[in-house]
Amino acid sequence: MKLTKTVPDNDLLKKGIEILFRELGKVDAIRFLTIPREKRVESVKRHRDWQQTLDKDTFFDEIFGDHKQEIS
Repeated sequence: MKLTKTVPDNDLLKKGIEILFRELGKVDAIRFLTIPREKRVESVKRHRDWQQTLDKDTFFDEIFGDHKQEIS
């Protein structure tokens, strides 16, 4: 197993910002850093919204295969 060396958070941020500025230029790097993030939906609400889109039979078929088959 290969061990990887992790970079301290401050060094990682500094290096990442330097790369952004070098690769994108100052204007686009700042634009990228200030792009508004989507508001997080609370996890239970997100899960309930997802459940509302499901068809039980289709979901079970995708997860368990054809659940109507008899087990031999």
